[in-house]
Amino acid sequence: MFCNSCGSPVYAEQAVCSKCGSPVLGRPPLNRVEQHAKLLGILWIVYAIFHAIGGAVLLIVANTIFGELSTHDNAFFLHPLLTGIAIFLLVKAAACVVAGFGLIERQSWGRPLTLLLGFISLINIPIGTALGIYTLWVLLSPHADSDYNRLAASAR
Repeated sequence: MFCNSCGSPVYAEQAVCSKCGSPVLGRPPLNRVEQHAKLLGILWIVYAIFHAIGGAVLLIVANTIFGELSTHDNAFFLHPLLTGIAIFLLVKAAACVVAGFGLIERQSWGRPLTLLLGFISLINIPIGTALGIYTLWVLLSPHADSDYNRLAASAR
């Protein structure tokens, strides 16, 4: 097969031409991983935005209401607790953004990172659970490993 735009040779599994980046026409039907990888990456980035907003709000609350100069003497433990939770949420949001871009760009490290975050997000009812189940359904289906490796190889 050859690219319709630049004429360079392409493999049948390639979604885009490795030389010019245009989509390859006349390809065989997409597999499950290829059909859902981009949507899954976008969903992980949106999920990260919600975590980042929550972490930022929690950090502001921890530093304004329960800050060092707070008059709440009986709640002295809330400032470090809320700050710790906020930092955890912000780090998780950063990891979700990286995983989302890894899936969208079809990087070889994108699948394992997204699977790890998918397992972790299962405890966040209901949105995290739904995203975790969708992630596991797409990335742990039969032959998903070889399908994603082919996608990652064609994206290089």
